[in-house]
Amino acid sequence: MSATSAAPSGASTGTPARRPSVVLAVILVTQLMVILDGTVVNIAMPKIQHALDFSPSNLSWVQNAYALAFGGLLLLGARAGDLLGRRRVFITGVSVFTGASLLGGLAPTAELLLAARVLQGIGGAIAAPAALTLLMLTFKEGPERLKALGLYSLVSSGGASVGLVVGGMLTDWVSWRWGLFINVPIGIGLVIAARQVLAETPRETGKFDIAGALTSTLGITSLVYGFIRVAEAGWGSAEVLVAFAAGLVLLVTFVLIERRVSHPIVPLRLFRDRDRVAAYLTMLLVVGTMFGMFFFLTQYLQGVLGLSPLAAGLSFLPLTGLLFTASRIVPRLLGKVDGGKLMIAGGISVTVGMLWLTRLTTDSHYLTGVVGPLVLFGLGAGMIFIPLTGRALAGVQPENAGAASGLLNVLQQVGGALGLGILVTIFGTASRSSIAHGGSGDATERAREVLTDGVHAAFIGSAIYAALTLTVIILGVRPWVRRNQAPATRIDPATIEDAVLDTHV
Repeated sequence: MSATSAAPSGASTGTPARRPSVVLAVILVTQLMVILDGTVVNIAMPKIQHALDFSPSNLSWVQNAYALAFGGLLLLGARAGDLLGRRRVFITGVSVFTGASLLGGLAPTAELLLAARVLQGIGGAIAAPAALTLLMLTFKEGPERLKALGLYSLVSSGGASVGLVVGGMLTDWVSWRWGLFINVPIGIGLVIAARQVLAETPRETGKFDIAGALTSTLGITSLVYGFIRVAEAGWGSAEVLVAFAAGLVLLVTFVLIERRVSHPIVPLRLFRDRDRVAAYLTMLLVVGTMFGMFFFLTQYLQGVLGLSPLAAGLSFLPLTGLLFTASRIVPRLLGKVDGGKLMIAGGISVTVGMLWLTRLTTDSHYLTGVVGPLVLFGLGAGMIFIPLTGRALAGVQPENAGAASGLLNVLQQVGGALGLGILVTIFGTASRSSIAHGGSGDATERAREVLTDGVHAAFIGSAIYAALTLTVIILGVRPWVRRNQAPATRIDPATIEDAVLDTHV
């Protein structure tokens, strides 16, 4: 495929000649690595818990540390590419990610592993926005760009399922540490290739909103920490109260900062539209439901049903396969079927799937108790995400389009971490209650019962999350339908597609 110049006038000279196919390979492998790492350790959680002595509630930080750092700094990473040059920022992000992966694989303690996961999230937040922009600059508009974006979408959609399977394989056959070590040779290869084939972009003028990025990320982290600590310390703990208070103060400070800075990381004008706010809230809730389901179903499959890590990873394929299939079919349906109706149908499907999971017991079987909910969840989520993206971008001015779609991606990561933090609190409370009430049977059987009781309570919480998602969709969908019937606020389907391509599900 031919490509346009990725270095407009003003770009650095002496840049190595680009080879479009290699450029595309570098970008796709990077995207796969970043998406994959959100789930590759998920399937290894039971092994990590025993190896590094995590408590059941603190174990969620292995996932949340990455999600919060990645989501919280994603917009700042995009801004860094604008101001410092995207090739330079891309290489820096991949280097940080690679070094953090090595540190995490070698980590002898829980604290070092969490520090490595934070650094991985920072590296991903730096590299991912630059990668997509470099793709857009490399391939000129038309069929060749659409082909490249199609492959990018395939990697983004399938990365989560690949992570579950790869994580299961490595955990089963070698060690959970290789879920992190595998990034090291890949990252080194990406840095070498990027230096040879990527062209630098000109720098823009402007400022970093570092204060906004830090206060928002630390504020959300503090709230998540508070919810997770409640599971062990209780609501009256001074540590919990301080965490909640600090989170609220930091988020209020963030809003005040964004109102005053010249280049805010999150333009507050995006929240003046109630339909867009409803879309953002829907994303926050539906991804919180998904993160919780992934996390606790993994515990159930291995701890109660006794599946190996590889078998547990393969168990999620019905969901991820339907998500991928929906991402191919739903865009074609939007011209024929009302997007609001698709979202309502999707919300019902997700809610029914979560309610079904609440029926799991120690005697349940995968084929009769798990496959059905996964099918409903995958089908429903696939019908929600793409129309939801259009709803979030409808009526956005061109100069705000990047911030609006970027914020949607940020809310995915933040919503997942916050939702999981709340569900961990529910899980911990139910588990303690189950232990206190005692029971019969040997220690192994009793452990299965306690885990099942905790997971059951967490799934009830997830079902409530799903029901809230459906409620928000129903309340917000009719105004959106009327709005999109007006020519002045219609949005180009290509704009929706481009935003969906950068959605990390």
